[in-house]
Amino acid sequence: MAEKRVSRWYFGGLASCGAACCTHPLDLLKVHLQTQQEVKIRMTGMAVRVVRSDGFLALYNGLSASLCRQITYSLTRFAIYETVRDRLSRGAEGPMPFYQKVLLGAVGGFTGGFVGTPADMVNVRMQNDMKQPAHLRRNYSHALDGLYRVFREEGLKKLFSGGTMASSRGALVTVGQLSCYDQAKQLVLGSGLLSDNIFTHFLASSIAGGCATFLCQPLDVLKTRMMNSQGEYRGVMHCALETAKLGPLAFYKGLVPAGIRLVPHTVLTFVFLEQLRKHFGYKVVD
Repeated sequence: MAEKRVSRWYFGGLASCGAACCTHPLDLLKVHLQTQQEVKIRMTGMAVRVVRSDGFLALYNGLSASLCRQITYSLTRFAIYETVRDRLSRGAEGPMPFYQKVLLGAVGGFTGGFVGTPADMVNVRMQNDMKQPAHLRRNYSHALDGLYRVFREEGLKKLFSGGTMASSRGALVTVGQLSCYDQAKQLVLGSGLLSDNIFTHFLASSIAGGCATFLCQPLDVLKTRMMNSQGEYRGVMHCALETAKLGPLAFYKGLVPAGIRLVPHTVLTFVFLEQLRKHFGYKVVD
């Protein structure tokens, strides 16, 4: 009898936190590029400006909020997707059809996006704070301080500002990451050319990261703008119209750093996840 292991419900959150620690500077640069009203500075120039003005550690501004976001957003979506997938696959004659993976990824991602909206907002604000004039800086000391101050100063509703966009983006990212990763891994292993090893995980997760970046970039730009706003947008449609005035490419502002950040983040997440599963997952006997 062959023995295999399946992930525990919280492994996705842990793996995402590990990946976030590695890719946070890229996420910070992406936020800075997306919140420019006009394209004045590219990725390399933005990185140099941040380091020159605030030092190397400024690239890790908002790391606590990023980890808080992963513990809420990624843990929720991975828990829903993997738990339901494993239960439905148990005893089934073949792998789950791709359309079911897509639906499951969309549901898990939408739920995770909503749960993670408050931490996501604080993450965006903390990363972008250094760009603001001194009198406009919020100066959150850490993620919990940011959450508390938003609740106290702006109300509970503000914590979920941009929640629709964050949830929609979460659905698209999860379809691109989890559903496409599962399908790519299934196709690679089914071809018989590669075995279940770290190179297979790297290849499948790279494909998934590219899919996720392409699907979610327009929503990511709108979400970032709304979360960083100080009342200039009346809603999602107003934000979209104002962004559209800058031209269609404005919806893909920061695409390169988004891809450079999301693809490695996806690869690292699944590499960490597979290692956690293999060494610490539940044992299942076929």
